[in-house]
Amino acid sequence: MSDPIGTQPTGPLRGLRVLDLTRVLAGPTCVQMLADLGADVVKIERPGAGDDTRGFAPPYMPGTRESAYFVGVNRNKRSVTLDIAKPEGQDIARRLIAQSDVLVENFKVGALAKYGLGYEDLHQAFPGLIYCSITGFGQTGPYAPRPGYDSLIQAMGGVMSLTGEPDGLPQKVGVPVGDLFSGLYGCIGILAALRHRDATARGQQIDISMLDTHVAWLANQGMNYLATGENPARLGNQHPNIVPYQVFPTADGHIVLSIGNDPTFKRFCDAFALTHLLEDSRFATNAARVQNRQLVTDTLTPVMQGQTTTWWVDRLEALKIGCGPINKLSEVFADPHVIARGVVREMTHSSGQTVKVVANPVRLSETPADYRIPPPLLGEHTDEVLHERLGFSASEIAGLREKGVI
Repeated sequence: MSDPIGTQPTGPLRGLRVLDLTRVLAGPTCVQMLADLGADVVKIERPGAGDDTRGFAPPYMPGTRESAYFVGVNRNKRSVTLDIAKPEGQDIARRLIAQSDVLVENFKVGALAKYGLGYEDLHQAFPGLIYCSITGFGQTGPYAPRPGYDSLIQAMGGVMSLTGEPDGLPQKVGVPVGDLFSGLYGCIGILAALRHRDATARGQQIDISMLDTHVAWLANQGMNYLATGENPARLGNQHPNIVPYQVFPTADGHIVLSIGNDPTFKRFCDAFALTHLLEDSRFATNAARVQNRQLVTDTLTPVMQGQTTTWWVDRLEALKIGCGPINKLSEVFADPHVIARGVVREMTHSSGQTVKVVANPVRLSETPADYRIPPPLLGEHTDEVLHERLGFSASEIAGLREKGVI
């Protein structure tokens, strides 16, 4: 699906000004969500280098020298190159901050304070500023100075101990969930802080720790531990609290079977000549099936292997029993439902090429997300922003460029 590119935001956050001092994934994810919903975002990047993810390639987007990684989380932002290590760069940053509602950063703890851009410095000068800091371990605690990396957070946060086959190695999730969740929690925090500022005119700092957010989304597994004091075992593709809720082999592949309660299990047994299982106390209730997990798996595996994945999906869907194929990404993006939902959008990149991006999943009926600015070239909007926001003349901008400030 292709969208006309406009320069004026239409989303519910239009009028909100955000200064983006983030790079890689957690921070850019947070800010892109705000940008998609209408915020006017200026992304500050290092002259000559830019966001680290510009170099996370291949793959590049077809016909461009932009990494797919960078393009994925940097649309609807204007890129300004600025060296904040130079006094002139710090002055420009503060002037941009003076016009901003929100600053988002993911530097190491204390790094921005060296440039007079830490929260305490800016809160005194701009008491209405909302300052969101996203770090590996937060602003306090013994690990605060440490750098945070997604795989490290997945390891320390416990999800790797829960992921993988029972007799295999601990496994990380196949996408960087530590980064992504911290970015989304950061966005939620910013929206809450904006609500508070509307009522009080006071800004505040939002302290997002990747480790904190990782522990928070351990969800039922975290609660299972708190309830029992026992470390949950790795179960591969099985559910810790529901059986059968897992992957089964079929005649030509695999399928996910999700039977969430006893009435659904009865419906399954009735439909596929398995009513004798309902008379067996080891199968009669979910609690019993959890206790007899291996027996349930061994009993149902030959049943599921007897037919193809498509055969099972057709019949299980007709019975309103949860199921689904295990799609490769080529199948995901070709899925008719995914296509109908407009999950992929096309934007005209500044290189002249059309690039595909994954749409914002937040669907608002009155003020939908928009796709007005393609992921920017490095420093593409430096002159525009300095002139528009700060009134710099062409000669002043040229002088800053000569000095390496921009």
